[in-house]
Amino acid sequence: MSGTNERLDWVDSAKGISIILVVMMYSVFNVGQDADGIGLFHYVIGFATPFRMPEFFLISGLFLDQVLARNWKAYADRRVVHYLYFYALWAVIHIGLKIGIMSADPLTAANYLLWAIVEPYGVLWFIYLLAAFSLVTKFFYELKAPRWIVLAFAAAFQMSPVTTGSYLVDQFAEYFVYFYAGYMFAPWIFRLVGLAMRHVAVTFAALALYAVVNTALVFSPGYAVLPEHIQMGYAALPGLHLILALAGSLALCVTAALLSRLPFMGWLSWLGERSIVVYLAFVLPMSFARIALGKLGLIDDVTLSSFIVMLAAIGASAALYLLVQWTGRGKFLFERPAWAHLPGTKGSRSYRPAPVPAE
Repeated sequence: MSGTNERLDWVDSAKGISIILVVMMYSVFNVGQDADGIGLFHYVIGFATPFRMPEFFLISGLFLDQVLARNWKAYADRRVVHYLYFYALWAVIHIGLKIGIMSADPLTAANYLLWAIVEPYGVLWFIYLLAAFSLVTKFFYELKAPRWIVLAFAAAFQMSPVTTGSYLVDQFAEYFVYFYAGYMFAPWIFRLVGLAMRHVAVTFAALALYAVVNTALVFSPGYAVLPEHIQMGYAALPGLHLILALAGSLALCVTAALLSRLPFMGWLSWLGERSIVVYLAFVLPMSFARIALGKLGLIDDVTLSSFIVMLAAIGASAALYLLVQWTGRGKFLFERPAWAHLPGTKGSRSYRPAPVPAE
């Protein structure tokens, strides 16, 4: 296996772990709220709280340097329009099904759709912010803004209690530092993972030490594990939260690299490569599974019910993707069609590759 393939394998494995944690969180909190109780997975989510979403954003910034030098149109098509297409499409699907059809309230659905333009809707906020982060990073790149200065401001915003009332602004302030750190420190992150894979015994010891420290700080005085919420202890303190998020993100990358070496873990890399598919689609099957368990009276055991709901959400999303690939229908759900590309960019109908000069 080449170094390039190893790198891609661990990146996909890291995405796989991240999407599992995201689906787990929503499944656990929904089931916990329905049952008014907590289960084992509440504590798993508690442990992962410092790095669960930061890791996703950090990985999303790892390969940004490869496209930042492109002209604005090519870059915007690849890193902004791409995400906005899937956000808009799935916002319509989510709102249409959950409010327009299930609640039979088209006026409220229309209102939600209008608000979704300026405020990220539901779980799709991650996709919306990826477009926003990519756009802002390109502006800083074109302005030749010193990267350390940008990172310092991003870190300051993360450590500040930014509460404007705008979900977009508040989440931008909370998470931009991780996306930018992934872009800025990508070469060092790849070197760290390579070093960790060459010194496995030391890596296991470091991961064990990190796990102990993270657990102690998350479940320190002040923590609370509630059916629909986790309140961290000292880990929530400004500055310390940022450090733990970055440390946890690196630990997850290293763990993913170690797992990618195991032949029976190929499914994790496969899932991570299609993490956006799961992210876009998991909410609907998760809701149906949770409602079905409630109707059947099988939701008393929070741990088991959470696990079933999580498996159903991930499994149904993957099954939908495979069905689309098999039938060739509905590809627009997960693949951007030609009309959704900016004119003249790769993938658009008007794209023409530059001629290669004869040698």
